[in-house]
Amino acid sequence: MKNLGKKIRLLRHQRGWSQEDVAKRLDISIPAFSKIETGITDVNLSRLDQISQLFDLSIVQLLTYNDADDQKKYNTELELANGKIKACEDQIIGLQKKVIDLYEELRKVKGN
Repeated sequence: MKNLGKKIRLLRHQRGWSQEDVAKRLDISIPAFSKIETGITDVNLSRLDQISQLFDLSIVQLLTYNDADDQKKYNTELELANGKIKACEDQIIGLQKKVIDLYEELRKVKGN
């Protein structure tokens, strides 16, 4: 049940839904849904069907859902973002050096 709960939590996060959002859609309390996500509560077949429909999956897809492909996609996106951040940091360092050089030149001109 804990693995199923983790899958449900992951799916919920991917859609940007809160526990309250999902609980309302399932017509259950927030604590009841929280217990499903944490694996405390066993999920019966009808509840499993409700949850799978909520995420536009079949019960089999929900039970066998594997986020490995999603993880690869996010890792690739993260690597690209880190590369862009590094490039921006390099640009900032270059600009800082130019500002320092210009400040030094200005000081020399005012000193003459």
